[in-house]
Amino acid sequence: MKNYFGELHPAINFIYFTAIILFTMFFMHPILLAISLLGGFAYSVALNSRKAVRFGLVFLLPLMIVMALINPFLNHAGATILLYVNDNPLTLEACLYGIAAAVMFAGVLVWFSCSNVIMTSDKLIYLFGRVIPSISLIFSMVLRFVPRFKEQILVISDAQKCIGRGADTGNLLTRAKNGMKILSMLTTWALENGITTADSMRARGYGLPGRTSFRVYRFDNRDKAILLLLFVLISTVLIGLFTGENNIRYFPSILVKPITPISILIYGAYFLLCAFPLAVNAVLEVKYHGNF
Repeated sequence: MKNYFGELHPAINFIYFTAIILFTMFFMHPILLAISLLGGFAYSVALNSRKAVRFGLVFLLPLMIVMALINPFLNHAGATILLYVNDNPLTLEACLYGIAAAVMFAGVLVWFSCSNVIMTSDKLIYLFGRVIPSISLIFSMVLRFVPRFKEQILVISDAQKCIGRGADTGNLLTRAKNGMKILSMLTTWALENGITTADSMRARGYGLPGRTSFRVYRFDNRDKAILLLLFVLISTVLIGLFTGENNIRYFPSILVKPITPISILIYGAYFLLCAFPLAVNAVLEVKYHGNF
């Protein structure tokens, strides 16, 4: 399926990812956390296929398990004591909070990975190049440097291996010295590359008044309709925030509002918000091609 959501106006992409990442960070309600993680993971799989599945199984799942297990041993708050470990109470509230925090952290990482695919450097410069040109340039350079760092460190490592100075050659001390040399070379390359990029952008007149973007995005009727629907969903979720439907108290005891028709409406709106990119892709695929 074609990624129509990524072809929308950059403002829509930016508003969406800003809202969904903030909601994932601050809503600790277990239902909302589960919806966010599953929605983000589904969209990540749609964007990155097997790479996203491997990232989830190899990195995210073990990270969530470790975070959930460690928190009860570090946080002893809570009224429901399950058992004592070295005279330190292990509470039910700390266990549940550790699980929620692990899911929240994993959800934020997943949504950031999706954002990195959609919010390219040219979109960021288009949105913020005139308002905050320096910050937008730095941010776009950071996003661009992440994949380039991976490629460059492999190039440096292979070159050092050819002369017997690889990070896996020799004893532990030698490996550490070789690794530090590789890191030093990578840092030098990054600084020089950053200076070159900055000089190049300055020579092209970046940040000067009246300078236009190299790519023009049109805000058409399709974008207006999608943005209106997006605002409706975000507003509905915010109503749940102000009415307390999205909130939960973990300490000193668990306190959460019972499920009501209003809360079901809020959960449904949040589900649609998390599934928004996939829904947009599906609807536009049917509209333009008549099938999935």
